[in-house]
Amino acid sequence: MSLLQTTPTTAPKQPKTKTREWADSLIFAVVAATLIRWATFEAYTIPSPSMENSLLVGDYLFVSKLHYGPITPQTPLQVPLTHQTIWGTSLKSYSELIQLPTYRLPGFSSIQRNDVVVFHVPHESQYPADLRTNYIKRCVAVAGDTLEIRNGQVYLNGKPGVTPPGLQTTYFMQVDNPNDEVLAALRAHGVVEYDQPGGVPQAVAAADGKFGYTISCTAATADYFRKQPYVKKMTVLEPQAQLFPDVADFRNSEAMSATPRNWSLDNYGPLPIPKKGQTIALSPANAAIYYKIVARYEHNAGITWQNGMIYQDGKMLTSYTVKQNYYMMMGDNRHNSEDSRFWGFVPEDHVVGKAVLIWLSLDPNADFWHKIRWSRLFNIIH
Repeated sequence: MSLLQTTPTTAPKQPKTKTREWADSLIFAVVAATLIRWATFEAYTIPSPSMENSLLVGDYLFVSKLHYGPITPQTPLQVPLTHQTIWGTSLKSYSELIQLPTYRLPGFSSIQRNDVVVFHVPHESQYPADLRTNYIKRCVAVAGDTLEIRNGQVYLNGKPGVTPPGLQTTYFMQVDNPNDEVLAALRAHGVVEYDQPGGVPQAVAAADGKFGYTISCTAATADYFRKQPYVKKMTVLEPQAQLFPDVADFRNSEAMSATPRNWSLDNYGPLPIPKKGQTIALSPANAAIYYKIVARYEHNAGITWQNGMIYQDGKMLTSYTVKQNYYMMMGDNRHNSEDSRFWGFVPEDHVVGKAVLIWLSLDPNADFWHKIRWSRLFNIIH
């Protein structure tokens, strides 16, 4: 007698409902958009005038992650763990923050001098780097350079650096009679004061009682106004502030350099920019330059600041080997930019990408019919 062996039949797969199809499509779209944003390009907008006139308030940019390579997330993962007692009679669930290693994928190029760069601001130490405010500035010096600013001119390794065409300086423009003619000339030359209604500069009185306007403009615009009969004087205004490295730990602690330099925004340095693999002899003369590198950016444990020197686990550090490259970033509106002159170096692992294209530009002070700055659309960023 022969036996027939039967195989169980599987029920036909149920077709997806319309709701499931929409949900799957939405999930795919979200994942794809997230990967594209993380690995290729991301859109940003300019909210402040620190990069004018190179970039204007209301410019919408594409920032390339491909140039320098996308970087893995730096936010610690919250991993659920299970703890069992020695008797096996009770279970307790809890979570732990685990910091995964940060890694940058290969990119098209390295960070170059004069690149316009988006990065996570270094001084918001209460957050992981990728949850901090994003800044956009120009890279004025790369790892291994020595930066100096003399009378507003950047010098790199003793030689004059490139001056961006949109570079702005802040002036007090003294006039005898603030009137509509002056305002019309300011408007015609693109001089804007964003915290005033309509962006119109307001006349103010200087300490000596003379009237005029505090304006930020390019050197060419300043030269134009110097030649006008209604302008009596153009005076460079440089804000007074305590800068890095006299302030060793911007907004985070009271750490101050043991050897103050008293640099200013227009006369700054010389300052060496740390390079990966460089071993530095530490002393009271330079410890403030490297304090945040050792204490924050390179995740060393047990670091403290005592009497103008860096200590680890109670022992004074006399040398340190740098683990990554660093950069100096400055705004093109040089007197109206909180940048590396205030808070120091930008670590390589804080760099997001290179600003490459203005795809839209909206004038916040214009009426509806003149809102779009047509001449700036699809401009390559230099």
